[in-house]
Amino acid sequence: MEKHKSCCFIGHRKIEVSNLLEEKLKKVLIYLIEKQGVTNFLFGSKSGFNDFCHVVVTELMKTYSFIKRIAYTCKSESVVLSSEKEKWEQMYSIFFKKQIHLFCYEKEIEHKTKYTSNKASYIERNFAMIDDSDFCVFYYDENYIPPKKDSKKKPLAKTQQKSGTKIAYEYAKRKNKKIINLI
Repeated sequence: MEKHKSCCFIGHRKIEVSNLLEEKLKKVLIYLIEKQGVTNFLFGSKSGFNDFCHVVVTELMKTYSFIKRIAYTCKSESVVLSSEKEKWEQMYSIFFKKQIHLFCYEKEIEHKTKYTSNKASYIERNFAMIDDSDFCVFYYDENYIPPKKDSKKKPLAKTQQKSGTKIAYEYAKRKNKKIINLI
């Protein structure tokens, strides 16, 4: 029996969505589905790029009903499964007194350290997604510098954070994964 091929998405938290980027992503996804046999699409969270990819994959499910959206979750994250979407949307809509639409997935995989990891658990989660993927679609700008954050050791100072996308990109390269960077 042939293993289902998988593709993960990793990118910067903030991206500029354009028609060109959407067309580029659609072409890549159609190629992966039709020519490479990819059926599983793996998503993390906390990223504008992940949200953008989720919308495009969901749209492609109208044509390719056999593809699956799989959420990899880490510390303080959870998702709505497709089978429960209507129920949760109704509950949230009543609570917020407006129509709520949720992203949903066919499956959730909780990272093994979900309940024990520190705040950088998304890095470990991204590594797991990369390990489980045949293809990695990135939105990685090598010139991107994340905003500085308050230092815990020096109350009046700011520290430069490393880009999680850069860390994941370098990991995927070390693992010899097939990388498609949309930038």
